[in-house]
Amino acid sequence: MQTNDTKTALVTGANTGIGFQIAKALVENGYRVYIGARNLQKGETAATEIGNNAKAIQLDIADKNSINKAVAQIESEFGYLTLLVNNAAVSHAGKAGRTMEEILGAQRASIAPISEMKTVWETNVFGTLALTQAILPLLKKAAAARIVTVSSALGSLGLNSNPANPYRSGFDAVYGASKTALNGVFLSLANELEDSNIKVHLVSPGFTATALNNFQGTDTVEEGSLEPIRVALAEDLPTGSFTGPPDFSGENNLVPW
Repeated sequence: MQTNDTKTALVTGANTGIGFQIAKALVENGYRVYIGARNLQKGETAATEIGNNAKAIQLDIADKNSINKAVAQIESEFGYLTLLVNNAAVSHAGKAGRTMEEILGAQRASIAPISEMKTVWETNVFGTLALTQAILPLLKKAAAARIVTVSSALGSLGLNSNPANPYRSGFDAVYGASKTALNGVFLSLANELEDSNIKVHLVSPGFTATALNNFQGTDTVEEGSLEPIRVALAEDLPTGSFTGPPDFSGENNLVPW
């Protein structure tokens, strides 16, 4: 078991994309990082690429048994956690190989299959909260801990109710609204924990080219990772913040709820 002076983090969905970039940056800044991945082999490949102080851990946030095993492993190896980065998410549960436009078209509120909506929300909302609830006892054991949840400006009701927003047509009932729900749940958590040792932050990477949008985003993974990395490393941000890159946010990088 380590002392509480050793910063340790768990990043979900860290074997690729923005999660990988966050994990890499944390290691470079002195963290011991668990690379959460549904496929352990892919996690181990990512951990090897990142190098020392990165360790793969099998974690499917939609699977209660997987969550329990991962939390038990971290507890036995470290005894506490300094930082949880909730990055894992899915954009759809329908047919693979479709373009982003096809996916969004099929996920409009008037026609979205409820079964697919439930599947996406099971990961993005309920799975993210389930992991967070399970890991809270380890976060409470750290001298100062943080929860950083990668959300999306696409979930902002403030932005999507503004006719001047060119991206509002992409606010669908499946993925986009799951991020709205995620924001609400974690703002609730931030309010609940505001007098504790745990800060809670939400962050949008912007329109980044990842598997979530069939790699059709306008920003590279490196560009899209800048704000999530900044928030993951920052220890002085006010709890309950929701920030994003400059083109999606206002003063102090704040994104409207």
